Amino acid sequence: MALYGAIPLMHAHKKDSTVAVFWLNAAETWIDIVKSKSAVNTMSMGIAGSVDTQTHWFSESGLLDIFVILGPNPAAIAKTYGELTGFTTMPQQFATAYHQCRWNYVTDEDVKDVDRKFDRANIPYDVIWLDIEYTDGKKYFTWDPLTFSNPVTMNEQLDTHDRKLVAIIDPHIKNEGGYEVVDQMKSKNLAVNDKTDSLYEGWCWPGSSHWIDAFNPAAITWWKGLFSYNFFKGTLPNVFIWNDMNEPSVFNGPETTMPKDNLHYNHFEHRDVHNLNGMTFHNATFQALLTRDAVAGTNPVPLRTKRPFVLTRAYFAGSQRYGAMWTGDNQADWPHLEASLPMLLAQNTAGFSFSGADVGGFFGNPSKELLTRWYQAGAFYPFFRGHAHIDTRRREPYLAGEPYTGIITQALRLRYSLLPAWYTAFHAASVSGAPILRPNWYVHPSDPAGFAIDDQMYLADTGLLVKPVTKEGGDSVDVYISDTATYYDYFDYTVYSSPSVSSGGRTHTIAAPLDKLPLLMQAGHIIPRRDRPRRSSGLMKWDPFTLVITLDPSNTTIYATGEIYLDDGESYEFTEGAYIHRRFMFTENTLTSEDAHAGTSAQAKSKEKYAKTMNAVSVEKIVVVGAPASWAGKKSVKVVMEGQGGAGREAGLLFHEAMEGKAAWAVVRRPDVGIGRGWRIEF
Repeated sequence: MALYGAIPLMHAHKKDSTVAVFWLNAAETWIDIVKSKSAVNTMSMGIAGSVDTQTHWFSESGLLDIFVILGPNPAAIAKTYGELTGFTTMPQQFATAYHQCRWNYVTDEDVKDVDRKFDRANIPYDVIWLDIEYTDGKKYFTWDPLTFSNPVTMNEQLDTHDRKLVAIIDPHIKNEGGYEVVDQMKSKNLAVNDKTDSLYEGWCWPGSSHWIDAFNPAAITWWKGLFSYNFFKGTLPNVFIWNDMNEPSVFNGPETTMPKDNLHYNHFEHRDVHNLNGMTFHNATFQALLTRDAVAGTNPVPLRTKRPFVLTRAYFAGSQRYGAMWTGDNQADWPHLEASLPMLLAQNTAGFSFSGADVGGFFGNPSKELLTRWYQAGAFYPFFRGHAHIDTRRREPYLAGEPYTGIITQALRLRYSLLPAWYTAFHAASVSGAPILRPNWYVHPSDPAGFAIDDQMYLADTGLLVKPVTKEGGDSVDVYISDTATYYDYFDYTVYSSPSVSSGGRTHTIAAPLDKLPLLMQAGHIIPRRDRPRRSSGLMKWDPFTLVITLDPSNTTIYATGEIYLDDGESYEFTEGAYIHRRFMFTENTLTSEDAHAGTSAQAKSKEKYAKTMNAVSVEKIVVVGAPASWAGKKSVKVVMEGQGGAGREAGLLFHEAMEGKAAWAVVRRPDVGIGRGWRIEF
């Protein structure tokens, strides 16, 4: 049963076989799943009975409109479903970093003070958020003249460190005379009507309210104009939007939503489109920001069109095209931390990868242990935001005190160091529908013993396997490994492995004191990261990269592969070829960088132009985990740039012996090869 959103897609998976059903119906829908096991058939040589799964789909109205997706594997399902409903939108770089929110930062000076305190504590963040209290009497597109008297100065301070502000805008418009937005909506007949085809009135945060009908094309056109810098005064290009309450939430409505016989554009009853309502509003706001940043405004030089960022609470199949979602108003308790993992894995396998849960829990006050563990888990949410209710105590990371602040800062810095891997994963999701977070059955579809695991997650194609601690007082976790590959602890390179496939996977107990996030690296991967701590992701733009190579001793041909995708992080110029997409391959003691996607001939000029802007951005370090013992005693490697033939130069190599269950590892110091160019390094 849906609370805030609905994606009527169901996977059916057994060993080496996946199919799916997509029920295209926008009416409110319930699904029952019933499993039963047949008895042992003694007449068939004692073969054990099988588990039969039946599902019952019940929609309030609508047509029987079903797509059966034949697979045969989870990746094929994801791609086909994405081709039907759309792939994940490519976000701006900042949106993949950390967001700081509460209901509410109370003044513009409060926002600036929080911003300064993050800097004093050396804690990175990219976005600070404003809930409904910033408005003048709950009237959207306004600022409270007493508490937010100078929003421009506030936004300018954030911009000095390349930070952003997100402000909430909901679909209910306050019914108050002289309020320009509601006056326009009424005069243009752009609101939802009641069953008599008269203007519908309900109650929400502002009191008496009317709801924009985003099914109406004219309403979308009007809505787009409200976000212009001339109308929504006080906003700058670093301001983005949060759509809440768009299920729609109506305080005095039946089932806390609007009556099902309300009338939308073309006289559609609300019952027929209830589950689609939130997506239409999300789409309208996405289009509004796209329009806002595609015009010149007060700048004589037209701005490059920036990618919108819009968070939504309500969603449907296809909402992934417009932005991010979060799982709504959760509790600051351990069960809700635990529940966030299967919820986000479900969202990812249902095509909506850009998803997250409120870190710390919305309602209530988390213990310092819970808050710390939640930040460790949140560092692996695709959408990573701390949020809290207006009645809760302040809980910005710098307030936790030691050792908690230090451990939370470690989790945040881990997220920032891995942003290149996250951004590459978002790009893959935007072109193939591949989920960013993946459950065990998706990565290992041949291992039935791992099908029910929903508390450990793989990050895209990086080989990173994380299992956050979700139990109070927990100091260890059991990680299940399905395959025969070697795994390494991300932080100290402890070795974990499983027996042959024929004997099944193996569970490993991993120590996880409070300052430890259980994070493993699967051998055979090359992971890009940036290791220099910065205040925000935007300040990392020209930083060098580190490549982490995890070698698999059992593979004698290709030892490790990986990719990196880069663009300007904000515009749509990547669609014209302004990107870098490199494939790294380590084989037979040679690491190479080659173009992963050549693009079209029309894109060649833009591609080369962007590559030149990144000429000074290099790989400053290469870490090889599982380095072969034959490297012991070697002091250098040979670096050869593309087009140099066999000529090259040397870079230093430092080898570390294996010891006490930990892998040998080596570091190439200052290879100084361009991230956007072809090269090879011979070990």
